[in-house]
Amino acid sequence: MLRRLSFLAACFLCMISAAAHPAARPEAGASWSGVPRVVAVGDIHGDYDGFVRLLQDAQVINKKTDWSAGKAHLVQIGDVPDRGPHPRKIMDLLMKLERQAQKAGGCVHALIGNHDAMNIYGDLRYTTPEEYAEFRDSRSKQVREAFYEQAVAEMRKQAESKGMPVTLDDEFRKKWEAEHPLGFFEHRYAYGPNGKYGKWIRSHNVAIRINNTLFVHGGIGPKYADVSIEVINETIRKELADFSALNAGLARDSEGPLWYRGLADGDEQELAGHVETVLRNLGVNRIVVGHTTTKTTIIPRFGCKVIMADVGLSKVYGGPPACLVIEADAAYALHRGKMLKIPCDSGKELLEYLRSAAALDPSPSPIEKLILELEKKLVAALLQ
Repeated sequence: MLRRLSFLAACFLCMISAAAHPAARPEAGASWSGVPRVVAVGDIHGDYDGFVRLLQDAQVINKKTDWSAGKAHLVQIGDVPDRGPHPRKIMDLLMKLERQAQKAGGCVHALIGNHDAMNIYGDLRYTTPEEYAEFRDSRSKQVREAFYEQAVAEMRKQAESKGMPVTLDDEFRKKWEAEHPLGFFEHRYAYGPNGKYGKWIRSHNVAIRINNTLFVHGGIGPKYADVSIEVINETIRKELADFSALNAGLARDSEGPLWYRGLADGDEQELAGHVETVLRNLGVNRIVVGHTTTKTTIIPRFGCKVIMADVGLSKVYGGPPACLVIEADAAYALHRGKMLKIPCDSGKELLEYLRSAAALDPSPSPIEKLILELEKKLVAALLQ
């Protein structure tokens, strides 16, 4: 029996190996024009229920969670997994919507975020027990036992080669099982090169252009201001197909598209020139980013040339049900079911926008802090 279990473990290890393998078939194209309506949703982090309610508010799906948006495009700006309990359900929903939208003449774009990539290459710092539990099945205990026996055999072998004693008591086993909860190995296979979700994520883009807008998870740092969308997408897909390319690569670079935060929290005066360079080089009028949570609502920066779309939708952050809607090139926040036009003025118009959003929140709204800060700033400007 143990021999059979060890063979099963060996097979699993082969399947989740990080060795180079054929790349998944990439999403066709990275640029679309003439799209009548775009709905962009920021980081979800496993909150299936919140995601579904928001898509229904945006009239992207109906009560049966089927596509109802016609020729519109849905952009999920990355970070489906980690921190929350149901990323698998979310990915299954997005896969279904991809097929349904295509038949209706629309499109679903699930961009690669840093947490999607982390689950691919095995950085599981933020993966929760509930996420592993989503992958449990009737054979999970048997699979874990096989891996445990293999781990024990390897430890004993190494200890014997060094002439050292090895103690594997109940405490060791409890610790090992806590580090490898039921569903852990199925989770790793599912995100692997042959797994359902690993193939799916690897096939996606990191950055796309729709009409006059660039969508990217983190942002474009100064180091990559001259790099094309096509090169960005191809490079990260290659790195996620061959982990040896991750070292000093694009996927883990703090200025790269998965991690850069400068567009969301950098000084607007210092980075104004950089933003203009990116817009010019990529042929767009605005950049929409996720990754950096506002926990308030959709926030414009750089005179509306950058829009922050990660409102902290997941229960982990407690942000509002809000997303970005672009119609006829005008940008709106769908905040708690109401459409609010996003201002490009950083003064009185922004203040009124924030007040309108805050009025929709349960009291006290977290937006009130932003309102107070902006009011002080405007008063100070008048006094100068």
